[in-house]
Amino acid sequence: MTKILYVEDEPFLGKIVKESLESRGFEVCMVADGREVMAQFRAFEPTICVLDIMLPHRDGYTLAQDIRQVNPTVPIIFLTAKTQTEDVLKGFQNGGNDYIRKPFSMEELIVRIQNILNLTLQKKTTSTREGVVLGTYTFFPHKYELHRAEAIRKLSHRETELLSILAENRNSTVNRRDILKRVWGDDSFFNSRNLDVYITRLRDYFREDTTLEIVTLKGVGYLFKS
Repeated sequence: MTKILYVEDEPFLGKIVKESLESRGFEVCMVADGREVMAQFRAFEPTICVLDIMLPHRDGYTLAQDIRQVNPTVPIIFLTAKTQTEDVLKGFQNGGNDYIRKPFSMEELIVRIQNILNLTLQKKTTSTREGVVLGTYTFFPHKYELHRAEAIRKLSHRETELLSILAENRNSTVNRRDILKRVWGDDSFFNSRNLDVYITRLRDYFREDTTLEIVTLKGVGYLFKS
C-alpha cells in the first residue's frame, strides 16, 4: 500500500484531503505541526510526502531539506498558496519533486501522486543495485554516485535526476521540455539556463571516455550516445 505523509495545518482542508486519499486506497499519516514531522517521517516510513509550506514552528522548505538528509529519493510534493515564481523555484531547490498551488482539486493531487510514483518505479526497474554501466563508468542513482575505476564522484540530486533520464533513454532523443518538467517542474527560461549548466557538468564528468557523448539537438533536446 502507498503510504503518504501529509503535512497540513488547516484542519478542515486536512480532514477532507486525508479522507479523500484514504478512500482511494492510500494509507495516510497526517501531521499539523512542523516540529513533529521528522519523528513521524522516521516512524511511518512514507512512500511519498505531501507538504504544506506555511506551517507552525518549521516550514515545508526546511522540512524537505531534513527529509532529504534522511532519504534522498523519497518523492516530495509541495502544497501552498504561494504563487510567486521565486517560491516555486525555492521549492524545487529544496528537494521538491512537484508543486501544487492552492486551491487544488483532489483529482489533480491524485494524478500528480500517481505520476511521481510511476516515475519512481520506472527508475527502480531501470537502475539496479549493481549500477548502470555507461561506457567505462558505472552510475549508481540510488547512491548519487558515478564510478570510474577507483574514482568515485558524488552527484547532486539534480545531476542524478538528469543523468537518470539520459541513461534511461540512451541513444534516443529526449525532449528538452520533458526534462525540464520532470527535473525542475516547469520549462521557464530560468530553469532552461540551469539545464544548460547541468548538461555542461555531465559532459565534463564523462570527458575521460570518448565513446560517450551528450549531443545537443537544437530546438529539440538531447541525445546521449553510448
